[in-house]
Amino acid sequence: MMPNLWPLARTSHRWLQRMTRHETQVDQHRLVWLERGSPRPGRQTVVLIHGFAAMKENWGAWLPLLPRDWHILALDLPGFGESDYRAAASYSYEPQAARLCDWLSGRGLSHIHLVGSSMGGAIATVLAHRLDSGIVRSLTLMNSAGIPEGPDVDVHRPARNHNDRILIPDTLAGACRMFNQVGNGKANPLGVVMAGLLGPDLLKRANAHRHIFADLNADTYAPVRYLENSRIPLQVHWGDRDRITPTACVSYFQRPSMNADIQLYRGVGHLPMLEVPRRSARALKAFIERRAPA
Repeated sequence: MMPNLWPLARTSHRWLQRMTRHETQVDQHRLVWLERGSPRPGRQTVVLIHGFAAMKENWGAWLPLLPRDWHILALDLPGFGESDYRAAASYSYEPQAARLCDWLSGRGLSHIHLVGSSMGGAIATVLAHRLDSGIVRSLTLMNSAGIPEGPDVDVHRPARNHNDRILIPDTLAGACRMFNQVGNGKANPLGVVMAGLLGPDLLKRANAHRHIFADLNADTYAPVRYLENSRIPLQVHWGDRDRITPTACVSYFQRPSMNADIQLYRGVGHLPMLEVPRRSARALKAFIERRAPA
């Protein structure tokens, strides 16, 4: 059995990024997050919400590129990373959004920009519409889960998602395949490195991840219930080589009624913030600055 080196790497990451670690209790879960800056009137607060089988450190390539005068919050969702998992809890999109709403409410935040990757995008969509409408300034979705692939999809029925075969590995070789699949599908040395670093932790969490994945499948298209009549400024990032959430989903956002700022990345897979961090961070910065208070 390989040693689990991730806790040490996680601590080193926090020091290098000059982030402060915090924790609190939300719905009987310890919730852990990293923070840079502090809220104050007129300051932009950017909340970064990771995807399935991931953690707050997934935003590490972005953090040095985002403006230093922004207030940044990057959390471990309940069930992932350093935050608690409870076998009796539900982890579908709406309960997760409710937990984050409890966490963010009452913190004195006035200009919140929500950014979610994959599963985190679906949770961010629900959360954006649960928070006080006066404080949510924008929503950015990156290869979001919960989006139909075409107009004929019945969004009122659960859809069987088979990505658990990729995202819940039971061997280190499977973890290596997973890291290659969430990129553009091509084998690369980084996949081997990441499997060695994160593989033991992923294998240990396999049962928890199966539970969470089943909960997500039970309400596949929850985000659509909120997006259909949303007035929140929306930005969409997508890699055109995504093997987890197909690029066909982008067509959902191309309707005039959505008025979405769509950023499509050629040759990029499921994680633009890791694969093209400078381009994607620059697009986010421009989008948020257009919504900054005068």
